[in-house]
Amino acid sequence: MPNPRNTAFNILLKIEKDDAYSSLLLQNTIKQNNLSRLDSAFVSAIVYGVLERQITLDCIIKQYSKIPLRKIEKKTLVILRMGLYQLLFMDKVPDSAAVNESVILAKKQKLMQSAGFINGVLRSFLRADKDYKIPDEKDKINYLSVKYSCPADIVSMWLDSYGEENTTGVLESLFKRPPLYARVNTLKTTIDELIEILAKDNVKAEKAGFLKDALVLENTGSIERLGSFKQGLFYIQDLSSQLCVYLADAKPHHIVIDACSAPGGKAIGLGINMENRGKVFAFDMYEHKVKLIQSSAKRLGVNIINAKIRNAQTDKANLPLADRVLCDVPCSGLGIIRRKPEIRYKKDILTSSLPDIQYEILNNNSRYVACNGLLVYSTCTLNPKENSEVADRFLQEHRDFEPYPLKLPEGLKRGINESENQLTLFPHINGTDGFFISVFRKRG
Repeated sequence: MPNPRNTAFNILLKIEKDDAYSSLLLQNTIKQNNLSRLDSAFVSAIVYGVLERQITLDCIIKQYSKIPLRKIEKKTLVILRMGLYQLLFMDKVPDSAAVNESVILAKKQKLMQSAGFINGVLRSFLRADKDYKIPDEKDKINYLSVKYSCPADIVSMWLDSYGEENTTGVLESLFKRPPLYARVNTLKTTIDELIEILAKDNVKAEKAGFLKDALVLENTGSIERLGSFKQGLFYIQDLSSQLCVYLADAKPHHIVIDACSAPGGKAIGLGINMENRGKVFAFDMYEHKVKLIQSSAKRLGVNIINAKIRNAQTDKANLPLADRVLCDVPCSGLGIIRRKPEIRYKKDILTSSLPDIQYEILNNNSRYVACNGLLVYSTCTLNPKENSEVADRFLQEHRDFEPYPLKLPEGLKRGINESENQLTLFPHINGTDGFFISVFRKRG
């Protein structure tokens, strides 16, 4: 049976070297190694914990290491972070075990010289009663960056864009486990019936606030094992994406285009709202993702979805005019950091070409909107350059479209002042992922 600390180390090292996604890598590694439930929980706690606290941990290493951080070999740095995380945030791990196991791990990796260095840093930290310093609160950006382990450039952008209260709220949410939301498949059941069915499987399900067909789930275990899931009575989807589908307001007999569809949750939600009457064209660039859309649609019994390969940015295929066109574009993902904590450390995340790509996707697919039809633009990021600036640019350069005022469901709260056709969702306000939605109407 693989050592759980060694397993966590291998995952963190791969993320450090290859920019791999933590959730997929963790899931695959646990399956491949057939880890027990206890070991799986331990590995997950270390992997996510180290990623969530990496800047804070590095700040401590700088204070207790005679070697500059940039010169510490990657394997050694990963082990140090793991050891410090266990000392600071894992109460059930004895301090002696955190230190000794870190040294043993280094030796297993044939880091003989580093083993002594790791031992020295961790024991020095213990002798100092785990004391460390972070920047003064007067240095607002760096203080928040180290305290919440988020790069200073992202903190600065959020402060400028959303204000200190929202920024602090978002940062605090990064350490909290996101709620697990489900969309009820009303083609097959009702929300009350599904709550009763799930209760028989010891799954706690409650109605999720402002959307009438949404549930928040607890104690699910493996979702795939549930009979109700296999029968297609529900699927997992964050409340933000469900709201996006709600605001698209697709009706029975509509023609709908979902330009960037995979994994298909929004296309399926649109099909359900259309009562399985009409046509939903769901596109993605990759065959395996198209198959994923098809598989999910089949399980849920939504048979009006036509999933095919297409490049939303460049393909000018001859498609029918649609009543609704959804562009849920590729983005930096700053709204889902609590799900994928490594996103915050990606290089040039604020200076990429994404806004231009996003605009090109929006521009290319606007050609398919019928007169009086709606064009929906969405991202799962918190960055005005990818959100409001793209939406504003589109309206400025497309006089045949106009802003479409959003009819928000009762109970939903806005976090900032913004245009009536735009909505920015924050985790700390509505319990959703960080998300952006904008809707435009094609003039008649």
